[in-house]
Amino acid sequence: MTSETDRLAAERYVVLTTFRRDGRAVPTPIWVSGHDGELVLSSVRKAGKVKRIRNDGRVEVQACDVRGQKTHGAKVSGQARLLDAEGTERARRAIARKYGIVGRVTMFFSKLRGPEDRTVGIAVKLDG
Repeated sequence: MTSETDRLAAERYVVLTTFRRDGRAVPTPIWVSGHDGELVLSSVRKAGKVKRIRNDGRVEVQACDVRGQKTHGAKVSGQARLLDAEGTERARRAIARKYGIVGRVTMFFSKLRGPEDRTVGIAVKLDG
């Protein structure tokens, strides 16, 4: 029997739903990978989802298509946290490994676009 973390880590895309201060949900389709029993993601540090996670780590994750419009499987709640530089690099490597040449190229060009701390890794520990 596979865990929810393993199931979601095997998906191509997930909708990461973060919450504004007023409680409104904000869904974002994103690449995901698994690492050390958690889901790991990568994002630009100035993105809204990063600001919302910094404010409140409560998230929901559900498998989806590339646009995030068609979801499937159970929606799972969890706690997200921003990773330090070492954790961010591990998240980038996990994503690059999972998505093959497209992932490696994407992570490479992401590094070239600005200073090293322009992006941040996000780890999600699912509830239950």
